[in-house]
Amino acid sequence: MKAVVVENLVKFYGKFQALYNVTFDFEEGEIFGLIGPNGAGKSTTLRIIATLLKPSKGSVKIFGLDVVKDANKIRRIISYLPEEAGAYKYLTGYEYLEMMAKIYDPKNYSEYVDFGIKLSGLGDRIYSRIGEYSKGMMRRLLMARALMTRPKLAILDEPTAGMDVVYATEIRRLIKEVNREGVTILLSSHNMLEVEYLCERVAIINKGRVVALGSPDELEERYESENLEEVFTKLVKG
Repeated sequence: MKAVVVENLVKFYGKFQALYNVTFDFEEGEIFGLIGPNGAGKSTTLRIIATLLKPSKGSVKIFGLDVVKDANKIRRIISYLPEEAGAYKYLTGYEYLEMMAKIYDPKNYSEYVDFGIKLSGLGDRIYSRIGEYSKGMMRRLLMARALMTRPKLAILDEPTAGMDVVYATEIRRLIKEVNREGVTILLSSHNMLEVEYLCERVAIINKGRVVALGSPDELEERYESENLEEVFTKLVKG
């Protein structure tokens, strides 16, 4: 089954056109990458898929549900981690996960909290105030929040932003693990090595248009490049 189908997606902000007929799709169970330089339309596309923005034209369907007509139903089966996400600094990590789990499922929230604590890997620091967390610890907490409900689709924008190598490696392992357990992943990252390691297929977006689509191996062969970073540079340069 198709997890996400984006067809001829157009988005205007006033007179400025951010997206030009963006089209791509990917299957349930896939880890799919949407990558592009700053200002390319990547975050706009992710926000539309997450039902936070409405498209100007075109359509987006999530497991057959329309992002405009069925937004409330979609919000029950997805999670979204923005690049600049934050949390309440006066709460402990535990209190934050508990609050978010109660919003999702007031009756059965404790099982999600337990899973979130495990996902975070924060140990006893889960009971420390969030204001005392490093950036890496904060990102781990937010990843746990995004994945603890085992969404059908997780939209992760720069999941390892600001992390050192050890933390980043652990987050990538976590993404692979939850994907094996049935969570479909839509991932965006500026780290091409990370994208190449995690994603089965990628769409490269530049100036509001999809300029390439395929597996990392296919794109490297098509554009006579040694790695995805080289492909990316060739396509977005200038």
